Amino acid sequence: MGCCSGRCTLIFFCTLQLVLALERQVFDFLGYQWAPILANFFHIIMVILGLFGTIQYRPRYIVVYTVWAALWVAWNVFIICFYLDVGGLSKDSDLLTFNISAHHSWWSEHGPGCVRREIPQAPGVRTMESHSYITVMGCLMDYQYIEVVHSGAQILIALLGFVYACYVVSAITEEEDSCLRK
Repeated sequence: MGCCSGRCTLIFFCTLQLVLALERQVFDFLGYQWAPILANFFHIIMVILGLFGTIQYRPRYIVVYTVWAALWVAWNVFIICFYLDVGGLSKDSDLLTFNISAHHSWWSEHGPGCVRREIPQAPGVRTMESHSYITVMGCLMDYQYIEVVHSGAQILIALLGFVYACYVVSAITEEEDSCLRK
């Protein structure tokens, strides 16, 4: 199998998935989104496994990556439904933080064009547990749409990776079968 085939394309898509997953991981850490942090962590591991399988001609590893790509698409569809309040889900719930904290998406306060204003509490009342009220105005795009765009990009790349992974597994196993027949 030549280098400029589906194998190189799959390597490109896996590398792109790693970059996008690491970018997403950073912003999920900034927002203390624990469920996405765990999902991104497993995603990074599975993409590295797929990348390794592709480089080393290991179809079993690529099949694991392929199964994960389908699960990753489902996870990102859930995230889209969550942020668009579809099916009884609410972006205002603490579901993604496992109800551990009241944090939300980092983009809700730091989106493009957003002006964040903290309303101070009464003097002398500040403690370690006190929280100030924050208002956000002037955002060019609401944070839920930024999250939806992130998930949409993840779905697109995962679907392309899925298709090319299936092709590469088929090509590798076909090549192995032809070598066995000789």
